[in-house]
Amino acid sequence: MVSRRNFLNILFALCFAVLGWLNFAPTANALGGKLPDVNQLAPEFTLSTNTGDGEVSLSDYRGKWVVLYFYPKDFTPGCTIEARRFQQDLPKYIEKNAQVIGVSADDIDSHAEFCDSEGLKFPLLADTSGAVSKDYGSWIGFVSMRHTFIIDPEGVLRETFVKVNPSIHSTEVLARLEELRSAA
Repeated sequence: MVSRRNFLNILFALCFAVLGWLNFAPTANALGGKLPDVNQLAPEFTLSTNTGDGEVSLSDYRGKWVVLYFYPKDFTPGCTIEARRFQQDLPKYIEKNAQVIGVSADDIDSHAEFCDSEGLKFPLLADTSGAVSKDYGSWIGFVSMRHTFIIDPEGVLRETFVKVNPSIHSTEVLARLEELRSAA
């Protein structure tokens, strides 16, 4: 007999499989769809945010490294841990001339509350339609997948992370960012 917990885990896994199939991405490199190619220009975007002038574009950060991370939902345990780690390491990113940017399908009001409650000092962008998440192969039905991309100062995608452990991810990104900066 299948326990309730195992049943829910199986149901959850099946939902992700079906949602992935519904994305119609037969050449997918990740569950969320086709990832953009490394060493090519990163897909450009403009999205709403609760900070600054209300909108952020990737081109706004030319001349800086960008750590663009996609996450499923504000206020959920894994997403909160991941955001806290990025915030904790924010001075190290700034020291490396890097901007951290979070993206999810939540609206700007949710992002504002999340930033206030967690003391986040980096922008969270509202991809409510999922268009940008799709461009980055990070969309699964109605939420963004937990993926991260490092983009160099010229706008070229240099690294992709698809298997993310929220507890240690910021440390991994910082280490890879340092390697990329040293090689540049």
